[in-house]
Amino acid sequence: MAVKLICASHSPLMEFAVPQDHAQELKVRETFAQLAAEIKDYDPSLIITFGPDHFNGFFYDLMPSFCAGIRATAAGDWNYGPGGLNVPEQTALDLVRQVMDAGVDLAYSYQMQADHGVTQPLHFLCDGQLDRYPLIPIFINSAAAPLPTTKRTVALGRAVGQFIQSLDLEKHRVLILGTGGLSHDPPTPQMGAVTAEVEAFLISGRHPTAEARDARQAKVIAVGQKLAAGDQSVAVPLNAEWDRDLLGIFERADFAALEAMTEQQIRVEGGRGGQEVRCWMAAFAAMAELGDYQMTTHCYEPISEWIAGFGIVSAELKT
Repeated sequence: MAVKLICASHSPLMEFAVPQDHAQELKVRETFAQLAAEIKDYDPSLIITFGPDHFNGFFYDLMPSFCAGIRATAAGDWNYGPGGLNVPEQTALDLVRQVMDAGVDLAYSYQMQADHGVTQPLHFLCDGQLDRYPLIPIFINSAAAPLPTTKRTVALGRAVGQFIQSLDLEKHRVLILGTGGLSHDPPTPQMGAVTAEVEAFLISGRHPTAEARDARQAKVIAVGQKLAAGDQSVAVPLNAEWDRDLLGIFERADFAALEAMTEQQIRVEGGRGGQEVRCWMAAFAAMAELGDYQMTTHCYEPISEWIAGFGIVSAELKT
């Protein structure tokens, strides 16, 4: 059965803030390069990616818990894209129908915009070619509270795993990709604690001007640069202990522990960005639906300058 899994953190600050410990950055980049070479050899016929959004493609005017892209483009934030993603439309529709039949209400879009939460890992894993492989992007709301429960997130992953199982895996080589996390607390605005102008953006901020996007990104860069200079007061510290415990839970396939996690608990332990671990939950649940797996942790580096507990793992089915 030709199925592989990769889950990876992301950080838009990778190109804007240099960690004081250069070995951390080197380990992350070497790991991405190693896995990119493995993906090139594997030559997936389909990638299914579970990824978050940072108010670039999804807004409060209509915020789904989960959404599959039937057609999709890169939002172009942080210079990843823009451009169309290579979505196999009929296969994406088949996935949506089967997931719905399994009892999970999956929204779908013919005009999805995937932001850096999806496109940055694709950039590093696919030699900068976002449309290199057929791809079905599945958005999981990880930023706009209230968020989907972890139990429903796992159910989504299991339903997608059942869809993968229905494919002719003698013809398909499937890569399951989960992006986001681990612990981090970027300066993402939150409804109820912002100005009227920012609230209007959170509700309907699609297609910003280049100047507006640059101004927004500059605020994140400024935080990363302050952290790189040693100022730890500008962000909630990373939680390496929580991250490592979480990696152990994924390795053990302890879905009961994942389903017991609450939005509040994740917020306290992993920060605002820690909510993105839902994407890993769905990816691993899809993999587990196909059989027992063996997980490999390629790197874990708590890089405060990137505002990310940066983890990259892979998994394959046990033979």
